[in-house]
Amino acid sequence: MDNKTLAQEDLRYLWHPCTQMKDHEQFPLIPIARGKGVYLYDFEGNAYIDGVSSWWVNLFGHSHDYINSQIVEQMGRLEHVILAGFTHEPIIKLSKRLVEMTPHGLEKCFYADNGSSAIEVALKMSFHRHKIEGKKRALFLSLSNSYHGETIGALSVGDVALYKETYGEILLATLQTPVPRDLTQEATQEALEALEVILENRGEEISAFVLEPLVQCAGGMHMYSADYVKGASQLCRARGIHLIFDEIAVGFGRTGTLLALEQCGVVPDFLCLSKGITGGYLPLSVVMMSQETYDCFYAPYHENRAFLHSHSYTGNALACAAANATLDLLEDGSVLKNNRLLGERIDTHLKRLAFHPRIGNARRTGMIAALDLLGFDPKERVGLRVYSEALKRGILLRPLGNVIYFMPPYVITLTEIDQVFEALEEVLGRIL
Repeated sequence: MDNKTLAQEDLRYLWHPCTQMKDHEQFPLIPIARGKGVYLYDFEGNAYIDGVSSWWVNLFGHSHDYINSQIVEQMGRLEHVILAGFTHEPIIKLSKRLVEMTPHGLEKCFYADNGSSAIEVALKMSFHRHKIEGKKRALFLSLSNSYHGETIGALSVGDVALYKETYGEILLATLQTPVPRDLTQEATQEALEALEVILENRGEEISAFVLEPLVQCAGGMHMYSADYVKGASQLCRARGIHLIFDEIAVGFGRTGTLLALEQCGVVPDFLCLSKGITGGYLPLSVVMMSQETYDCFYAPYHENRAFLHSHSYTGNALACAAANATLDLLEDGSVLKNNRLLGERIDTHLKRLAFHPRIGNARRTGMIAALDLLGFDPKERVGLRVYSEALKRGILLRPLGNVIYFMPPYVITLTEIDQVFEALEEVLGRIL
């Protein structure tokens, strides 16, 4: 079939995520036939550089030969088995590696299917532990402008009105504290002082503080200081409040270190990982926690302390094989070292674009780069125009409102980075 026929068939049967389907009356769907490296190819042979890593999941490019081989090899032995009462080699291997690569204090792994589910697990586990210890802490605290997923609990602790506002009547009651407005020490201190006021007034009611360290990805790629994470963590720990780090998007090298927590000098009570964990191949998420938390739930069954939470595809063997292959590729540190060179090239382009009067806050953390388009009413949907024009030039960029961001697979080359920014500059020249 050709692109047009496939798009028509799609619209007859599908409802796409995070999409007003009426938009496709003007912006045709693009059916993808195959992918290789940083490129996606449609059914008419057009190539697109995947500048958003297919929703931030793809680390090493599409159809990576090594990850492919490991999944195929695992497929011949075991595709899936119930993880209650049974186990398998790939998940044991993966869990051991995750524990070894993270700081002391994260000794156990609990698996789910996706990022939102990992957040749900961490919220429930935090509340449940406090309850076992005889404490009633029914509130969760998060940062303003935060996003942690779209299931009910995860949506409740988020603070992006676009996703949350409609469902306010069915969400959990939560508290938000101001995120630092920028990376400056002044902004960091102001935000810490605001947090301290909240904790003084409501601290004994709060079960856990949930945050994405360093970058609020769906929150317009807002970047803030590691000093805030460290200071906020100290304030919460002093009041017995758990820390939940959402590294679903920022983990596995996105911020310049394997995990963002390394730059913050903090070990959370619960660490949520997903997206890049399988290199973009299969759904998998994990919540890591301490041996102490595990021991809190460890008791004879009749004491009703078991954590009774499950997903049918928990710990899928094929997903674990992909995750182990992903860790193999990250293991020697050469990828992160090369990413620093790629980041420097991205910086060069950002600095040049930053001189334009309609572009503001050009920024980068690791392999996440973003800039704001200034002076546009959100109703103009200028980001959608950037998306459409970039596609015509073979670049997939999916802006967040008027925030243009670039989060490519790590296998992108310097030449391909140049190509992306040259196309973006041309697009912005037409629009701005």
